[in-house]
Amino acid sequence: MLAWTPTRQTIALDEVAPPAPGPYEAVVSVAAYSVNRGETFVIEAPPAGWRPGKDVAGTVTRAAADGSGPAPGTRVVAHPEQAGWAEQVAVAVDRLAVLPDEVTATTAAALPLAGLTALRVCRTLGSLSSRRVLLTGASGGVGHYVTELAAAQGARVTALVRTPDRGHRLRELGAYEVVSDLDEVDGLFDVAIESVGGDSLAKLWPRLKPDALVLWMGQASRQPSTIDFFDWRGGLGATLRKFSYTDGDVSIADDLATLVRLVAGGRLHPEIGSVRDWHKTPDVLDDLVSRRIRGNAVLEVTR
Repeated sequence: MLAWTPTRQTIALDEVAPPAPGPYEAVVSVAAYSVNRGETFVIEAPPAGWRPGKDVAGTVTRAAADGSGPAPGTRVVAHPEQAGWAEQVAVAVDRLAVLPDEVTATTAAALPLAGLTALRVCRTLGSLSSRRVLLTGASGGVGHYVTELAAAQGARVTALVRTPDRGHRLRELGAYEVVSDLDEVDGLFDVAIESVGGDSLAKLWPRLKPDALVLWMGQASRQPSTIDFFDWRGGLGATLRKFSYTDGDVSIADDLATLVRLVAGGRLHPEIGSVRDWHKTPDVLDDLVSRRIRGNAVLEVTR
């Protein structure tokens, strides 16, 4: 079968062996997959034996040998550990969910990593009703999901984006305000979700209420976060918490099923900024790194 493999800081479409599933894994024929910015970093220096691909949607062609999970012919969305940018991938049954007819594979492929992260961010934050929330790096896939999920809880979301043109859709999804500079913002925040890195954390801290919560979830700029804790402006007793989407006591399968239900019910709207044939994956990666894509990028697998 064909699959994208890392080679010299880029990728190549190669012939590889078909998946050899373990007893708890189903084989999925991939119809579409989404690419994530974090995967572009790993491609630069990939571990031995690693292949990219954590967000896929398609059809089960071989059920798990232990009898668990969906039967062959079932449409699914899945979050494999790796190797999803391929014609087929083996996925543990506790990392996939069944798709209803009304949710396309292209839409579903945009759900796993970004959707799981956003859902688990909101769960970690607890009740957001009437709380003022600052979201940095808001124009990416995670940011769009967080905006819609938090706004649905009654939060007043301020979405911080790099340029004003990247914020239009965030308003439609429920953002209270969209800004490209914190100097445009009045008042203090109950919650801040930080994913940019560099001096972003230091800039937002003076905008916090004394008992605010800051959730640090990454540094998309690839610059380490910096802050001067001897600067006593704002956030006097604020809490800084490090977040990983892999933490939590709810299974990936259950959270994927929740995301699917929300999409099918019209309560969650994946923002897909690019849909192309999977042979264009290198071009999409370049656009993603250069921040020319808003939301998620999806590749459709043609045979």
